[in-house]
Amino acid sequence: MNQSHSTMRHDTAHGSLRSYLVGLVLSLILTAISFGMVMSARQMTAGLAVIVLVTAVAQILVQIIFFLHMDGRREQLWDTMTGLYSLAILLFIVLGSLWIFHHLHINTMMIGH
Repeated sequence: MNQSHSTMRHDTAHGSLRSYLVGLVLSLILTAISFGMVMSARQMTAGLAVIVLVTAVAQILVQIIFFLHMDGRREQLWDTMTGLYSLAILLFIVLGSLWIFHHLHINTMMIGH
């Protein structure tokens, strides 16, 4: 009736070696695409920024699925909610900082002087 910690069955999903290798290869490919595009470009363009952003989002999804094993199952609801809350706070801080920087830049420009 009393089970020790070492004999308890845990229902957490752990990946196989194959899934970790697939995640690693996908991460390396996405990193190489971003790095190669930025290093070969003469200047930053809107198309390049879109490619870097798309590969960054894909990289986040690869990390979440293959390494954090978050695939939307009902058992992972709290993990998913915590991740979404963390993402919302991060976006709030980053976007708020960019807004503040923009207003500081506009307000410190010496227009007409």
